[in-house]
Amino acid sequence: MGNAGYTCIRRTFCWLNIILWLCSCAFLGAGLWLRLSYEGYATLLPQHAGLSADTIFMCIGGTGFVVSFFGCCGAWVQSRCLLVLYFMLIVVLFLSEFLVGSIAFLFRGGLGRTLANELRFGIERHYNATDRGSLVAPSVAAIWDSVQQSFECCGVSSYEDWYDIQSWSGKRWVPDSCCRQLYDSRQLIISEGSGSGSGDGVMRMDCGRSENPSLWWDKGCAHSLQAWFNGQLNVVGAIGLGIAFVQLFGLITSMLLFCTVKHKRASDTYKSYSPSIDPQTRTSSWED
Repeated sequence: MGNAGYTCIRRTFCWLNIILWLCSCAFLGAGLWLRLSYEGYATLLPQHAGLSADTIFMCIGGTGFVVSFFGCCGAWVQSRCLLVLYFMLIVVLFLSEFLVGSIAFLFRGGLGRTLANELRFGIERHYNATDRGSLVAPSVAAIWDSVQQSFECCGVSSYEDWYDIQSWSGKRWVPDSCCRQLYDSRQLIISEGSGSGSGDGVMRMDCGRSENPSLWWDKGCAHSLQAWFNGQLNVVGAIGLGIAFVQLFGLITSMLLFCTVKHKRASDTYKSYSPSIDPQTRTSSWED
């Protein structure tokens, strides 16, 4: 490989890993902040701490931090050991992603049923209408309200998933976010007069506590979310291809740099990389 080509590839590889390192630091910092400030909030499955937003952010940030650090340092100081370690980590990540994706595809039916059951358990045991969390780390109740309002759905499979939960034991109530748009005011005005139209005996009742299913969305959120996800497969595919391209670029470039560094150190063609050259006359390795 020519000297200019080697320098171009090494600089591109370094800057790419620096960008990935900065992004990983941002993910890691966000995860730590969520863990310290709002532990256990941002999840629809509160009984599984490993699926909370803070844990996921820290895992992504920590993995990216370590991998990009080895890649950047290996290219910067031209260390064959760090480049090989970077290559091995990328291979492990790629195989892990392939394995998880294959298992999820093969057992998608069972995973879907398990996820639905866990969501119902979260509704029954951990839904608290008075706990709203924060804008950055919403509570379980805030997340469910947002999902039900956005997708015009109620419960996991149907509105019956909200019946007799801990927040309203023995009641056939639903959150107000289950109400159809016609009753978006959240209150129904019912006249109890003699029908003369005088409006005597007006009673106000919350839509969610009316125990009238005709006022609520009749479809479950699991079906709505699945339909939404199917409509976003092109975006998911593009993101997957982008990640695969970055990993493939890292694999090829790290091995190319590894072989080139070995060749430069052993060949008389690039004597500027030889440690026997006078340091006063040797140019910077970054500029080579």
